[in-house]
Amino acid sequence: MVSLGNDWDDLLKDEFSKDYYLKIRNILKKEYFTGIVYPPMNDIFNALRLTPYAETKVVILGQDPYHEPGQAHGLSFSVRKGVRIPPSLVNIYKELHTDIGMDIPSHGDLTSWAKQGVLLLNATLTVRKGAANSHRDIGWSTFTDNIIKILNNSEKPIVFILWGANAGSKASFITSPKHLILRSAHPSPLSAFNGFFGSRPFSKANKFLSENNRTPVNWASVLEHT
Repeated sequence: MVSLGNDWDDLLKDEFSKDYYLKIRNILKKEYFTGIVYPPMNDIFNALRLTPYAETKVVILGQDPYHEPGQAHGLSFSVRKGVRIPPSLVNIYKELHTDIGMDIPSHGDLTSWAKQGVLLLNATLTVRKGAANSHRDIGWSTFTDNIIKILNNSEKPIVFILWGANAGSKASFITSPKHLILRSAHPSPLSAFNGFFGSRPFSKANKFLSENNRTPVNWASVLEHT
């Protein structure tokens, strides 16, 4: 049984016993045993471990984990310190600089955001080495759809930042007028110039949080841990 160590345990206890999740689990047992899968097994649910449901104020939804060695550690768009910053995160940092004037960090570890209530969730939580989207169809979409539905029921206003078509498809589950949806192109170099750059999601998120009596995110916190 998965143990997350916070309020997600109670909210997801039924999810972890459903047939589709047991199927995911069986597939992953084989995949981790016979090949290389990212992130490491113990890091799969890091986003939920680091950001309790009650503290979630922003959701940044990614597609699936980075699929090269040493990159994925369970938080969307994030890599641990000492790992080269991936191109999408480079562009996220560029937009942060443009949007709020933040200096560009020297590392890609976004753990400090997660600890402030930014749920860094991927739509698919695992991936085979070197094969983007290789686990897209094993059932993770059902799991993360249900997480979005749970968050939609939150009494506290939440900002959902959806970059690209894959993340944007989750917007249909966000129906509560309490919440804010910010949609744009994906920060990938292939699409960032099609509407990601200049979208200013970070200042917009904080403006919304302030207006709804929630503490804004200190996006520059990543600079304090270089």
